[in-house]
Amino acid sequence: MLTPSAHIDTFARDNLPAFDTWPDLKLGHFEYPEMLNAAVELTDATVEKGFGDHTALIGNGRRRTYKELTDWTNRLAHALVDDLGVKPGNRVLIRSANNPAMVACWLAATKAGAVVVNTMPMLRAAELTKYVELAEITHALCDTRLMDEMAACAKDSPFLIQLSASTNVQPRCRTGPSCTGKPVRFDAVKTAQDDVALLGFTSGSTGIPKATMHFHRDLLIIADGYAKEVLNVQSEDVFVGSPPLAFTFGLGGLAVFPLRFGAAATLLEQTTPPNMIEIIQKYKATVCFTAPTAYRAMMKAMDEGADLSSLRAAVSAGETLPAPVYDEWMAKTGKPMLDGIGATEMLHIFISNRFTDHRPACTGKPVNGYEAKIIGHNGEDLPDGEIGRLAVRGPTGCRYLRGARQTEYVQNGWNVTGDTFVRDKDGYFHFAARNDDMIISAGYNIAGPEVEAALLSHESVAECAVIGVADDERGSIVQAHVVLLEGLEPDEAMTKALQDHVKQSIAPYKYPRSVIFTDTLPKTATGKIQRFRLKDPA
Repeated sequence: MLTPSAHIDTFARDNLPAFDTWPDLKLGHFEYPEMLNAAVELTDATVEKGFGDHTALIGNGRRRTYKELTDWTNRLAHALVDDLGVKPGNRVLIRSANNPAMVACWLAATKAGAVVVNTMPMLRAAELTKYVELAEITHALCDTRLMDEMAACAKDSPFLIQLSASTNVQPRCRTGPSCTGKPVRFDAVKTAQDDVALLGFTSGSTGIPKATMHFHRDLLIIADGYAKEVLNVQSEDVFVGSPPLAFTFGLGGLAVFPLRFGAAATLLEQTTPPNMIEIIQKYKATVCFTAPTAYRAMMKAMDEGADLSSLRAAVSAGETLPAPVYDEWMAKTGKPMLDGIGATEMLHIFISNRFTDHRPACTGKPVNGYEAKIIGHNGEDLPDGEIGRLAVRGPTGCRYLRGARQTEYVQNGWNVTGDTFVRDKDGYFHFAARNDDMIISAGYNIAGPEVEAALLSHESVAECAVIGVADDERGSIVQAHVVLLEGLEPDEAMTKALQDHVKQSIAPYKYPRSVIFTDTLPKTATGKIQRFRLKDPA
């Protein structure tokens, strides 16, 4: 039974999937009051706990304390309500790179009771239009530098009634007065703990994005679960990372987690490894969220004298962590790299290694409050040691807006993530591949990430991605796309050397029969390799 909603615009609750298609939610570890506004908990409540003078956000050349962030978000919330007419339940789209203003706008809209849709700055008008139409978005806040595509999206939209511009320093309402001068006190909407606070859009490999629906309580659960149990976040921590705030991985790691515990978040608009290294050294960052490819670049910089010793936690997710990257990090830092797996549908990480319990080529065990198992094609439980589909349930779970494909992701009360895993006899989970990345060649099941790990252990390989391609004789063969270290020659001798190396590292039948050398690999904004683009002949 849902708590009575505080939303005047009831679109979000009206478009929750049918309750009997929800996953089983295990809330036993987490209790919150019926009326809960997550943004208040991350700002005003943090000030009340005594962290008002602590640094909350670092970005664009300055620091902002929790008191400053609270005042800023309250003034912004006044501007949204008074000048733009935002009503509880309205969908508000935010378009920006990672910077303090984006966090402030998200928190302000949440305080006003809106349902927020954070988006990446690289999206074009056609992509933004899909979001606006699916979620019937009524308001948009956009960085002034990114207005062209947003304006093109709004031009003919029957839903988008208010479009506002903001700079990366001081948000300013384009259709109303500046929020400067607005009161620093704002009576936040008393939303229900199970009111929808956030719509997280999936990347949509089919080209049709889906919106996942997350409650106010969910935003706190991922902090009070994973961040507290696994990362043991303290108020002295300084967070840094590459994931966009538009992704739930980034929103959790670079906003929710630090703000929940009075820590600081450094926000970078350009999250290249050199920029991250500079920030880590300058602000003595302690917790880093990024992908394995970025960690490889960071380790190369360490060889050139970079000091990353302040990091106590290196979190890797969004892409499987190859054992060679883990081993090299351990050798150079003496500290573990915490591999984990999460999903937009689940909001954040639900299986992870721990500081005192970690190993290479292993994703770890379920986070507090979650449980996981391996199932077969028909949903039957599989024994330890057998490869199958990963199924998870816990305090967060999949709810697709309007129920799109809900029964595909949620089966028998479990979230079936689309990943192929194996659980060993000790209860540890090991990633094999995305379900659609498993290569079947001449009857053998070959996990692409395993071949990638073997290639990455060769001294000549900088990056690689493995896919399956059609073959008349074998059905499919393993094809490796390889980026060599600078100065090396991509010739037949190198191809044979890499193939022989794989044959010696893992079962010989898994070696790449096709090797394609390339200068770069296609990636998402978080550094995750887009293998589906390698499969496209165009």
